[in-house]
Amino acid sequence: MNVYTYKTKGDKDLIYDYINNLPVNEQSKGLELIKQIKDDGSKALRLMDTRQLRKKLYEIKFSNNRLMYVIADEDNIYILHACKKQKGKAEVFEINKALKRAKELGRELEKEFV
Repeated sequence: MNVYTYKTKGDKDLIYDYINNLPVNEQSKGLELIKQIKDDGSKALRLMDTRQLRKKLYEIKFSNNRLMYVIADEDNIYILHACKKQKGKAEVFEINKALKRAKELGRELEKEFV
């Protein structure tokens, strides 16, 4: 499966930046999750601690962290946001940030196929 991470217009990768600033044990877990998704696709996702947040927005939980993502199709996943798990439920502003990025992504994908 192709795994795409959210990058700013200046090409800064916010997902890998977040993961690389975690403590080493959490960092390795985050990187391993992404590798598993690349290698095994949706099979790997079924084995991870995931849940649906909104319509097409999901999260992967690891340690005290979350990776929020959307699946575009059977071959492509977009990790849109990474954050620290603060409470039992995802913080509304964190979800809204991921949803905003999903909308941006939708517009970009539409441009590619027009």
